[in-house]
Amino acid sequence: MTTLRFALAAACITTVSLGAVAVSRADKERASPHADVSATVGGKKVTISYGRPYKKGRNIWGGLVPWDQVWRTGADEATTLTTDGDITLGTLRVPKGSYALFTIPSQKKSWQLVVNKNAKQWGAFKYDAKEDLGKTELKVGSGAEPVEQLTIAIEPNGPKKATLKLAWDDLLASVPIAP
Repeated sequence: MTTLRFALAAACITTVSLGAVAVSRADKERASPHADVSATVGGKKVTISYGRPYKKGRNIWGGLVPWDQVWRTGADEATTLTTDGDITLGTLRVPKGSYALFTIPSQKKSWQLVVNKNAKQWGAFKYDAKEDLGKTELKVGSGAEPVEQLTIAIEPNGPKKATLKLAWDDLLASVPIAP
């Protein structure tokens, strides 16, 4: 009986250990690594968590990322913005909390940054505009040189302002952040 209990305990420990290794390995083997970027803007910590896909020779704008459709602004889970205090993104007032960030790129109209109240989403597959906190315009221009891997940055502009920048392929999109 003791041997049977020992064998069952050993089997359970092995199963749990192998499960942990599989989860750890799966996270490390993502095609698009994940990153967090943070900055303090007017005393409020702002963090963006996102998947960083590679270009890999693909046509990004108007190809992999279609024009005039909601895009998850990264890979895998929806990109999230978390702020520990109220901020303003462009013209949009964003209260303290966590949100999903989406982008609507356009070839003919202005680009939109969408702040959605449902922070826990997989991509944009179940995106619901009824959950939007709101939208703000992104300024878009050509980057100095092509960027292979999607890069999001929060660049401080003095103690009370910053710029959220999104760079990928040949484009750079940005929006100011203020307290």
